[in-house]
Amino acid sequence: MLTLKIITEDTQDVINRLAKKHFDARTIINEIIETDKRRKNTQQSLDKNLSEVNQLSKSIGQLMKEGRKEAAESARQRVAAMKETNKQLETSMKETENKLTELLCQIPNLPSDNVPEGKHAEDNVIEKTGGTVPVLHSGALPHWELAQKYDLIDFELGVKIAGAGFPVYKQKGAQLQRALINFFMDKARDAGYIEIQPPYVVNADSAYGTGQLPDKEGQMYHCPGDDLYLIPTAEVPVTNIYRDIILDEKDLPIKNAAYSACFRREAGSYGKGVRGLNRLHQFDKVEIVRIDKPEHSYESLKEMVDYVQSLVEQLELPWRILRLCGGDMSFTSALTFDFEVFSVAQERWLEVSSVSNFESYQANRLKCRYRDENKKIQLCHTLNGSALALPRIVASLLENNQTQEGIRIPKALQPYTNFDWIK
Repeated sequence: MLTLKIITEDTQDVINRLAKKHFDARTIINEIIETDKRRKNTQQSLDKNLSEVNQLSKSIGQLMKEGRKEAAESARQRVAAMKETNKQLETSMKETENKLTELLCQIPNLPSDNVPEGKHAEDNVIEKTGGTVPVLHSGALPHWELAQKYDLIDFELGVKIAGAGFPVYKQKGAQLQRALINFFMDKARDAGYIEIQPPYVVNADSAYGTGQLPDKEGQMYHCPGDDLYLIPTAEVPVTNIYRDIILDEKDLPIKNAAYSACFRREAGSYGKGVRGLNRLHQFDKVEIVRIDKPEHSYESLKEMVDYVQSLVEQLELPWRILRLCGGDMSFTSALTFDFEVFSVAQERWLEVSSVSNFESYQANRLKCRYRDENKKIQLCHTLNGSALALPRIVASLLENNQTQEGIRIPKALQPYTNFDWIK
């Protein structure tokens, strides 16, 4: 969340910048400022009373020594009354602090100056394109039909076992999944990322720390008996490794990579655009996470974007990079680049990665900090990206590499699949 310092000292700038995300912050910021004033006034009254109680308590012994019993008793009664008042002030203080946090959580992150204006996906800026769109033979099939033809993925069996959006991968389909995971993790290690194997469930504090709660609660699977949430991405547990931590500047940037299954309810997702692997409730993904200094985080963001580009190039897929406009960005992001690959059989672009800089927004919630060279405690910047999400990569690989003889496996993947064709 945004810091109170930014909101109170740069109020108009915050309002103006949030307008780029089409968020009218005027009313809620005024409420935050008024609530903060009440908090400060309550704190001042409490501090004053605590000081007076302390002085009176010290005086009681002296009054007794001097034989001034009535004055000592009066002081005791005054102390008792003030302690009751202080309990009420402490309760009021806690309620005000909770209200302040609740309000702050409703304000999205400030967009970077490099975020383009716009409301919808159509307003995103195409930064870069690459790869070659293949020309397929007559009668080319979408991936859900290829999956059935070659017995790679059984969508109906997944419905029987769990429900829609939980496919069962079989034979070379399952091998392709495992090959992609190993390929992505090996490439991440070669790029200097430290491998993490995180839990697939997190507590509410962790989900709050990275911004899934309260903003995305409806998209998460909740286990009420244990009050745990299935992770929507490895970003959540991996970033929370650094919750309530003070790092040393010399240890930054921290680079982690993690494979995990991901779980998303995706409520209301229906229609042709979500057929097959296009949108699932459970899917596999490799995530890269960085913790960095503010002055270096945008250099890290560029490195992450370049790294994801190298992955889609090695998979020989046609790709493009989008810089998301204000209206299409996530609640927590300051700047996001999406990667899309082109599905020839579906004749559409499919998102396969989102790479974002959250600046200090998550770090403020997480209390993820570092000690700089002057021993001053500063908030870190957090970044993450998909590297990569598997479902639409698999869909594109199957569709774009289909021939009348079978489905060709890209050269870079063949050492991982141990087969070069699906026939």
